[in-house]
Amino acid sequence: MTSLMNYFQTAAPLLVTLAGVALVLTLAHRFLLGRHRDMGNERRFPRQFFMLGLTVASAVAVAIALPVSDSTRNQVIGLVGILVSGALAFSSTTVLANLMAGVVLRMTQSFHTGDFVRVGDHFGRVAERGIFDVEIQTEQRELVSLSNSYLMANPITVVRSSGAIVSATLSLGYDVHHAKVEPLLLQAATEIGLEDPFSQVLELGNFSITYRVSGLLLEVGNMLSARSRLNRQVLDVLHGAGIEIMSPTFMAQRVVPEGRAVLPEPMSKSAPASEESKAEQVVFDKAEEAGQRAKARRDLKAMQQSLETQMEAADSEEAASLSTALDQLKVQIADLEIESPPG
Repeated sequence: MTSLMNYFQTAAPLLVTLAGVALVLTLAHRFLLGRHRDMGNERRFPRQFFMLGLTVASAVAVAIALPVSDSTRNQVIGLVGILVSGALAFSSTTVLANLMAGVVLRMTQSFHTGDFVRVGDHFGRVAERGIFDVEIQTEQRELVSLSNSYLMANPITVVRSSGAIVSATLSLGYDVHHAKVEPLLLQAATEIGLEDPFSQVLELGNFSITYRVSGLLLEVGNMLSARSRLNRQVLDVLHGAGIEIMSPTFMAQRVVPEGRAVLPEPMSKSAPASEESKAEQVVFDKAEEAGQRAKARRDLKAMQQSLETQMEAADSEEAASLSTALDQLKVQIADLEIESPPG
């Protein structure tokens, strides 16, 4: 009985430590991560990093409470330190490089959440910006994570939010004069709502002339749909004018009676753009939501600055009213920042 009592007395500190560690880790996980499952990666990472530090500290606390000799306890604590320092040493180069690259990208503000970007062979909309990487959503609705160091090492092409150029390229035979083609291409671009359209002759090939028609699209979020509408409208306009969109080498492949134009059967007009199902709503769903939240956050920040400026020049009654509105704005901004990180 005495030996059993001595054993429990010896193991009591370890049991109390284990119970305390389990309670602290459970509560920390619930309050830091469990209540905000939908928060962005950037806001989640500091909480996860804190949980990692708390877990390491808990392991050290358990090692200290072990009912062993001082030399053995020191060896266990040293082993924990070696494991932690080894993990940091192996990962420090990549981690620090991505961390510093993320800081530089934040300072330069070269792009924001919801922007269209092209980096190397990757093109899509920015869906989320993290401390170590940036997530873009491609035209195939895939989510691609690009490390911040990769973004720093490669040129980033950003589609300006004020407008983007949408183009269509096609080849026509030398039997059609360019003075007839170019006005029709400009007409196609104008009819789908592109601003300041222009046409170019890109190449004089052996059998055909390559044209490009372009225009400014103000609603950059509809870029995919605009490209499709432009291609479709070019077909309709040129076919309506009796112009064949093909190379003269077509005659070497299949004999066509003289005077017969190779045109598709006339069809009814396509549905207006407003009635079309927008491809962007399917392809860039996550990036679209992230962009809308980022825009809403910037708008609320601007309203907050305006209210703070008004409060400085307001009397006591007006200042109290403005203070209430300012508190409500801060709550809305905090909610948006929980849903997604600033970007």
